[in-house]
Amino acid sequence: MAYAATAGGVKLAAPAAPGVLAIQRALVWLVGASGAIVFIEPSPYEIVTLLAAVTFFATGLRLRLVLMPLILMLVLLNVGYTISAVPLFEQSEVASWIATSWYMAVTVVFFAMVTSEDTAARLDMLRRGLVVGAMVASLSAVAGYFHLVPGGDDLLTLYGRARGTFKDPNVLGAFLILPALFALQSVVSDKLAKAFRNVIAFGIMSLAILLAFSRAAWGGLVLTSAFMLALMVLTSRTNAQRSRIVVMAIVAAVLGLALIAVLLSFDSTAEMFKQRASFDQSYDEGRFGRFGRHILGAEMALDLPFGIGPLQFHRYFPEDTHNSYLNAFMSGGWLSGVCYPALVFTTVIMGFRHIFVRVPWQRAYLAIFSAFVGTVGESFVIDTDHWRHFWMMLGAMWGMIAAAQVYKIEDITVPMESER
Repeated sequence: MAYAATAGGVKLAAPAAPGVLAIQRALVWLVGASGAIVFIEPSPYEIVTLLAAVTFFATGLRLRLVLMPLILMLVLLNVGYTISAVPLFEQSEVASWIATSWYMAVTVVFFAMVTSEDTAARLDMLRRGLVVGAMVASLSAVAGYFHLVPGGDDLLTLYGRARGTFKDPNVLGAFLILPALFALQSVVSDKLAKAFRNVIAFGIMSLAILLAFSRAAWGGLVLTSAFMLALMVLTSRTNAQRSRIVVMAIVAAVLGLALIAVLLSFDSTAEMFKQRASFDQSYDEGRFGRFGRHILGAEMALDLPFGIGPLQFHRYFPEDTHNSYLNAFMSGGWLSGVCYPALVFTTVIMGFRHIFVRVPWQRAYLAIFSAFVGTVGESFVIDTDHWRHFWMMLGAMWGMIAAAQVYKIEDITVPMESER
């Protein structure tokens, strides 16, 4: 309800009554918050997203023409997966994998359609929900790692690493990056009271990422934070804003180093940190190590137009691909192998083109785009193709880009009409 006035200046709000808009926005918040609880199947995220989709379609949701290339690439991607999986459908895990892939594609279109209307308000609700969910996951992870929950070690940790409400510590770390960026934005740009609250939130999320002992998440948080802050400096309207961002970023970096120093004073944490920070992990090296498998798999992909089918790579090599682009070729043949990177990098290119577009949701755009680019890079060394938050960000990117097109047109039209 509080957003009704702000949405009125730009004709991007969904054509619905205020009560319906309030329900829609509440569901967006709930989807964001539920994304942090995925250690059970089906997860609350699946249930809430389905409920939200049904509600939105029943109360009004438009498909914009600009989203048609997105839908085409998603369909072709999953057609490739399905064709390659036909001989393997007797394997229940393969059928489940295909169903999940189609479901993820549907969620992409759903998020794109949702964020293309009433954009600023819905993005704000998504941000709030993600931060709440991230705090739940982070506090659970920290509590589990420090044995603060009786009997919670098996549930909240894995191999001595914090996983919180996730099945895998690596996915926990990756999920927390976007909410952490949202909190960091508040730290460097909001008023003192709100900034202080977000300092605490950012610290807790960063601690959970550190205790997940995921090298990709460590690097992802540092690089995406630096990238986002650089974009915020470049898009700031005043020198005072730029100066504050730079100063607060330096303060945050110093506090982060202090936090790491304190944690390394604990022997068990220091030993795990030293082990995980090493670049000579046994599963990365050798002919059949992570990067060796990438080369051998790429050679196989050139000779297999239909791939080998989903979840079959480990039958040829000691482990999975740990490369989403290679996995697309192996799981769905040349069709999926071409469509997956085309989808991802088309989104990245379009995203760069809209960085400097002055829209009311530019701040949220910079955070989501930075986190998305980070995941795109991470996809070269890990399988991200079934990460729920990755597809959420991809859909939101297309929705924000679609909304920006409408906003630019209306921004030009309104002054022309006022001149008459």
